[in-house]
Amino acid sequence: MRLWIAQGFGVGRIPLAPGTFGSIVGLGWTGLLLATGNLGSFVLGTLVGLLISVWLCGFAENLLRVKDPSSVVLDEISAMPVCFGYWFAFRVRRTGGVPHLDFPFLKSNWLLILLVFIAFRLFDVWKPWPVRQSQSLPAGWGITIDDLLAALYVNLIVLAILESKVL
Repeated sequence: MRLWIAQGFGVGRIPLAPGTFGSIVGLGWTGLLLATGNLGSFVLGTLVGLLISVWLCGFAENLLRVKDPSSVVLDEISAMPVCFGYWFAFRVRRTGGVPHLDFPFLKSNWLLILLVFIAFRLFDVWKPWPVRQSQSLPAGWGITIDDLLAALYVNLIVLAILESKVL
């Protein structure tokens, strides 16, 4: 059961681009956290998801005896809400309220969502400093922290776009 969860409820077993499919599941996780309608729940859910990722990804790595196995995608799933962190904070600052579940799916937001998704996948694959170096952390920490750092890079791009009012 723990391996199945670490493999993104089976999504990580897809032979082609399992990290991309895990990231798609991560969009669903982000939507579920938004459905609470509460910023504290969104933040707490994200943190708990990341901690569970550390635990289960480390478990899976030990069980499979492979360093950062490609079938383990819980790290992508748990990091996806972080990719939207600045965007949601920007929205809260502007409106005073937490974005609703439909916010990411509004017609006007599709381009930024696509950009966030693609940027996350690129940073996760490219692994600029210190993303690649973080993989040397032990077990589940290395697996999860590299995706967390990739998500933080995405936030820098979102910050630049939103503050410059490009999109």
